[in-house]
Amino acid sequence: QVQLVESGGGLVQAGGSLRLSCAASGTILSINTMGWYRQAPGKQRELVATATSGGRTNYADSVKGRFTISRDNAKNTVYLQMNSLKPEDTAVYYCNADGFYYGGIYYLNYWGQGTQVTVAS
Repeated sequence: QVQLVESGGGLVQAGGSLRLSCAASGTILSINTMGWYRQAPGKQRELVATATSGGRTNYADSVKGRFTISRDNAKNTVYLQMNSLKPEDTAVYYCNADGFYYGGIYYLNYWGQGTQVTVAS
């Protein structure tokens, strides 16, 4: 069973920083795209940032210049460095892995359990 194991969430003051990590367990050769999404209470899940195995990145306008996504392809791990955090960044952050083979099955849009990020004003 593939698992996306997230870590790094927590409580931080506005203006502070957090770094999220997400590692895919299991024998996986490569993952096309890994990324982070978030869902605040009462809102829909939204894109935060994605990164392809080739290094192309994409960010939501709301986090550009503050968040940085990176990957370690050899470890099938994705990171999200979050700086200058704002109270509106408060949400559950979900790791996503899209496009990989595991056990002979091709997986799309595979989700982690989520990690809470709370930014206090």
